[in-house]
Amino acid sequence: MAPNGVEWTILVLSCQHKDSIYAFQKELELRQKRGTIGAGTLLLTVEDPKAHVGSGGATLNALLVAAEHLSAKAGYTVVSSDVLQNAHILILHMGRDFPFDDCGRAFTCLPVEDPSATVEAPVCNLDSLLLTMTYKLGPGSPPGVWVCSTDMILSIPSAPDISWEGFHGAKVISVMGSMSYARNHGVYLTDHQGFVCDIIYQGSESEIQSCAKDDGRVPLVSGIVFFSLDTVERLLATHATPPLDACTYMGLDSGAQPVQLSLFFDILMCMARGVNEEDFLSRKVSEVVDNRTTVRVRNSRMVLWRELRDLPLIIAYVPNGCYNYMTMSADDHIYNLTCQAAVPDGLMFCKVAHSHVTHPHFLEDGCSVTNSLLEGEISIGPRSVVQHCNLQGPIQLASGCLLTGLDMMSSLSLHGHQLSDVIIQGHSVKLRDISLTVYTVLGSHDDLKGPSEVITTGTYLNRPWAEFFQRTGIREGDIWGPEIPPHKRCLMNARLFPIFHPLVALGVEDVLWFLKSEDSKKCELLKQWHSSWRMSWEELLMHLDQEASLALRRALFFRQAQKKVQKVLLERRDCSLLMLIKTAVHEGYYEPLLATLDQVASVAEDPGIAARALACIADVLGCMAKGEGGLRSGPAANQEWSLPFQHLENGDIIQGVNKLAEERGKWLSRPSLLVRAARHYEGAEQILIRQAVMSAFQFVTVGQVELPPIGHWVVAECPARIDISGGWSDTPPITYEHGGAVVNIAVLVDGQRPIGARVRRIAELELRLVIASGSPGREVVTEVVCQSIEDMWDYCQPHAPGALLKAAFICSQIISYPSETLLHAQLMDQFGGGFELHTWSNLPHGSGLGTSSILAGAVMAALYRIAGKSCSTESLIHAVLHLEQVLTTGGGWQDQVGGLIPGIKIGRSMAHLPLKVEVEELVVPEGFIQTLNEHLLLVYTGKTRLARNLLQDVLRNWYARLPAIVQNADALVSNAEECACAFSQGIVSTMSFQLVDKWVIVHLVDHLTSWLCS
Repeated sequence: MAPNGVEWTILVLSCQHKDSIYAFQKELELRQKRGTIGAGTLLLTVEDPKAHVGSGGATLNALLVAAEHLSAKAGYTVVSSDVLQNAHILILHMGRDFPFDDCGRAFTCLPVEDPSATVEAPVCNLDSLLLTMTYKLGPGSPPGVWVCSTDMILSIPSAPDISWEGFHGAKVISVMGSMSYARNHGVYLTDHQGFVCDIIYQGSESEIQSCAKDDGRVPLVSGIVFFSLDTVERLLATHATPPLDACTYMGLDSGAQPVQLSLFFDILMCMARGVNEEDFLSRKVSEVVDNRTTVRVRNSRMVLWRELRDLPLIIAYVPNGCYNYMTMSADDHIYNLTCQAAVPDGLMFCKVAHSHVTHPHFLEDGCSVTNSLLEGEISIGPRSVVQHCNLQGPIQLASGCLLTGLDMMSSLSLHGHQLSDVIIQGHSVKLRDISLTVYTVLGSHDDLKGPSEVITTGTYLNRPWAEFFQRTGIREGDIWGPEIPPHKRCLMNARLFPIFHPLVALGVEDVLWFLKSEDSKKCELLKQWHSSWRMSWEELLMHLDQEASLALRRALFFRQAQKKVQKVLLERRDCSLLMLIKTAVHEGYYEPLLATLDQVASVAEDPGIAARALACIADVLGCMAKGEGGLRSGPAANQEWSLPFQHLENGDIIQGVNKLAEERGKWLSRPSLLVRAARHYEGAEQILIRQAVMSAFQFVTVGQVELPPIGHWVVAECPARIDISGGWSDTPPITYEHGGAVVNIAVLVDGQRPIGARVRRIAELELRLVIASGSPGREVVTEVVCQSIEDMWDYCQPHAPGALLKAAFICSQIISYPSETLLHAQLMDQFGGGFELHTWSNLPHGSGLGTSSILAGAVMAALYRIAGKSCSTESLIHAVLHLEQVLTTGGGWQDQVGGLIPGIKIGRSMAHLPLKVEVEELVVPEGFIQTLNEHLLLVYTGKTRLARNLLQDVLRNWYARLPAIVQNADALVSNAEECACAFSQGIVSTMSFQLVDKWVIVHLVDHLTSWLCS
């Protein structure tokens, strides 16, 4: 969890049904794995002791369960309030069932994405509220208990200034709203000191007017309250006091009759300053069943009055917040899911959120698609919503539609329908051990609760009931039995929806005919409807299988995620897949993801795409190791992986990927093997990168010149280079996937060219290699003699003595390797003798001045000439690129550009293959070089940075495509172009700023590399 948030001691989620506990507990645990909830937080999903105990009863029960768990954890044998002294507790209430989302208001997916998330997953209302409570409202509060409803979408733009000094009692959080909105909601009446005097629900115009502030708005009851420790202790004590004990599971287990209490209109109301005892005790009891219920509620209020009356109830205003209660109105729900103004602050509205849509141009502005897979021509009009669906077009949705939970087969039944202002849902239902999918259809303007005499005033599918009965042949007595009197009949208790048929499988078409049906089919459909077992909305909500619903949503998310992976990789998009990879590993969906990455790597049209796919597989394996098993960087030459590597080296990517997958299956059992497998996938990725970069070899043109005589020395000396701007953008694969630009300068060190090579032909049929490094007089000299072709075997081992020189002989085509022709035969046949090659560098090893690549350029230049060949500088630059891939160091191109071309220059490469480097020598004003010399000082720090190790880290970083890395690559290139302009104009001050910018950008690259590898 990010810093500055509340580290909750315990988080309690209360829900109505015991069958939901496991599913919702798993959801909380997933969020803890993702980092949304702190690792040290105790998670509890608690069933309300009885259905409809109210928010007050649910709060008392959740508080008791939390205290009980903390007491047990502390070693107590009874519930003790002592465990609350330093506790920060968050209680979230699921509330009642929600007809527009089977998993309730808390798990309703929002049409948003979280740009700050460390994993990729759909954002539910619960996630939004957790962010608000953890990072905006909770910070700064003392130990105590926060209670938050999940029946509203809440947006708070910034952390409000809430005073906690000397606080005790209860503090309600209120978002300001209009008086018109308040007519159907609760509002607070407060005094000038911020004390709550009364809580008014659906008050009269004058009552609401009395609550208004200077700006004309009123403080809404926003579903959030904080209780101080002394208040919590008093509330906790009531669990053993009749009749409040009936609000908790302990009371029910002891035989008490349940009692329904409201958090706001019972518990908090008794603390309001303007409410007297008799008024409080006699206020209307919601959902009164009988006189005994009224008596129990009154007696409960008496206990609350006695315990809490002397405590203050204070309000904290959130003036810029936005509050949208999730009502039972379909129109309101659709508004909440399509209006950008309703999106919680900090989240980004997305018309298409966590979804794959093959024809996005058919989606009109004002609609939203969340966690869905839409294939084919599916047009969606404004104010229409699709969630958790896998649809196959052609489908036409006009405005006002909501589709949820529909699969591919059910979507076929929608073909040919012109849908408007209609809600079609697929529900996972469990009847004992039988799992079913049940479909419902509803009009977006229908009133589910409905008024009395629903038949004369109510609607179904937005039309009067009489019209529905006439169109379908269904009668009133078919959907309401005699047990439901006419004045209680409403859409919620109408048995409309087929559940089961003894002979045929039911589908969405068994409710779609309610909308329209051909006369020829009407009788058949009506007969099948009559012979089906049917349920009402009320009955359906009682049998929802929320565990199955959440599992289906998760499976659909990963199906669309697989499509996203294919699209991102095959279309070469600069989009990070690392967050998605983490989610797949956390939630156990890594196998389908690996299969998708294998498939992409196999069908990729160029090695660059395949290399990125293999890099993603390495990331999956690294995440599966969960930070154990060792460092990601390490050797990757185990013989068990040699066969797939060989296929890749030979250009057979399909077979190479298949063999990699086969071998991977043997390395998944423990973290150490996973890390080693990840290293080998990065090794395979390096092979493909080398093949991509080797495309630069086509820009190497070699001519023929006279062969120098035996004993004649050919000498090549080069300056070092300093990188002014753009470094790292020349590094493969960045250079051919993003494009690169680097400004650098060739420099003398102590007035000398510090890097060089000299070579001569000798009579002996051998290769004499002499490598000197270090300052003159203190150099370390290594001699290597190759007398047989077998002596060339380690040319691709960068740390082997003479490896670079051996690779240069091979790349210059002086020596053919591997070859059945003996070394002395090759030398004799082509050159009549061998070669003696000396190289030197007077610079410290790992100095960062481009030594190895510049030395490679010097060696290649000398070898070409001694072999009777000519080569332009442009060809030499590309020849070094090719050489470094053969050597397996995987370098970029800026070093050889800096050391082989004199003066100040900018090198560029475009974002495509084959890789071609173009260099522009910069013309600077007269005297500028002298000015530049006077401003430059070369200091050796003694800290070495080996290019090979750095490149491996940067490579991993780039393939992760984190937004910051892509932005850095953009900045590196634009910085280089600006720097080139500054040089051309001779502006030293601008160059200085560019150097500072370059330092910041490159160090951010290093920082993100370290973060990614950790």
